[in-house]
Amino acid sequence: MMPSLPDGLGLGDSSVLAVVGAGGKKTLLYRLASVLSDAIVTATVRIPIFDSHVESVVVTDDPVSAAADTGTRPLGLVPERERPDRYRGYDPAVVDELAAAGETPLLVKADGARNRLFKAPGENEPQIPDAATVVSPIAAARVVGESLTEEAVHRPERVAELTDCAPGETIRPEHVASVVADASGGLKGVPQASSVIPVVNMADTSELEAVGREIATGVLDRAPSVSRVLVTRLNRDESVVEVVERD
Repeated sequence: MMPSLPDGLGLGDSSVLAVVGAGGKKTLLYRLASVLSDAIVTATVRIPIFDSHVESVVVTDDPVSAAADTGTRPLGLVPERERPDRYRGYDPAVVDELAAAGETPLLVKADGARNRLFKAPGENEPQIPDAATVVSPIAAARVVGESLTEEAVHRPERVAELTDCAPGETIRPEHVASVVADASGGLKGVPQASSVIPVVNMADTSELEAVGREIATGVLDRAPSVSRVLVTRLNRDESVVEVVERD
């Protein structure tokens, strides 16, 4: 029997989860918010309007006080509505203050990907709070077989730098694994005390499950600090397809 999504990620009442990468970050946050009834959803980068995924959203410069004064959960906290379709995120230090005040579990979007299936971080990414107890780099199994172009990948030139996949070439499982496991890729900016549990999402068919398993095994081969990788289909209630662990 597969674990629940929170259990697979090792989340508890005091956890701070930072999600980075591409291929289901927001879906992961919202799926977790739906099952962690006491969760707070926030961001250190821009995030689309997510009011329908939580009980309420408070726009505030003082999220610690707002969290203490707002009893409804799951709760969204953001500093500003930048445009009709998105909020701005807090400085990571503000999220650290929320964690220090005991306003957990915290679910944090910590970089952007422009709705692509895969990415490598830019120079100023990710924005992971020091208080993060778990960091989950995410990638989509569905990107395998796609070309390394901007249509499927955010910052394809950075992916090319971290792999032997040239722009325009076909992405293979080892390319995804290499980026997720790289200190300049999925592991970039991870606080020393954080656990890293990557997620390979969109394993929606048996073929994609096999692809996800191959990516997960490749990550474990390349990243000694990673003990397990979740293969998921976050569009379903039973989200965890497989937990791939180190032998």
